[in-house]
Amino acid sequence: MVGKIPMGFFSNSFFYFLLGVRFLFTGIIEEVGVVEGIILNEKISKISIVASEVLKGTKIGDSIATNGVCLTVTAINKSGYEADVMGETIKRSNLGKLKMGSKVNLERALTLNSRLGGHMVSGHIDGVGQIINIEKKDIATWYTINVSAEILKYVVEKGSIAIDGISLTVAYVDSNCFKVSIIPHTGEETTLSSRKVFDDVNIECDVMGKYVEKLLFSSKEETPKSSISKEFLIDNGFM
Repeated sequence: MVGKIPMGFFSNSFFYFLLGVRFLFTGIIEEVGVVEGIILNEKISKISIVASEVLKGTKIGDSIATNGVCLTVTAINKSGYEADVMGETIKRSNLGKLKMGSKVNLERALTLNSRLGGHMVSGHIDGVGQIINIEKKDIATWYTINVSAEILKYVVEKGSIAIDGISLTVAYVDSNCFKVSIIPHTGEETTLSSRKVFDDVNIECDVMGKYVEKLLFSSKEETPKSSISKEFLIDNGFM
């Protein structure tokens, strides 16, 4: 049975806080960092990033989206920061393919006085897509991304999507892939301009679609019927 969407469901600010999302990002990249070191292990890995802008006001325990993946800062030094990466995160993202010198998109978590220039991004990656075509058209560059059917069902034309942490608008979608078109400024300020065909990119779909799906199509558990009846109460001296 299709359920009703609660009043105020599409109210952006309170919607995400009520869902208990601890950290939020906008998909507007603040800085491109450089991998200084990475140690990959099955259970937990460690990554060191050279950065400067995202260190401003950052403390140990804060979150920085690294290629769109929400990572907790475990150490800070003059040239950058370190973070631990869980094995599940390595499996679901492209962080395991990083190496010394790799460039990564960086963004600090939102604060209450931050401007929201992109869209609400959680830093929880849905999976990895693969660039299958890059085409220049006038000043724009079009990227065609191949993703699994599980991800593609949440991709909507003219909707928002985060690619390696970058907030972008879906320009085209079919049963196999989707396309985004970026302006030169986006390419210059992020890692997209250095991406090539067959590169893997982290994908995070707009989370609102997942919650709408959950509310509309999840099966509701039937409320168990009570075995206590009026007759039962009378027989046992309660009435």
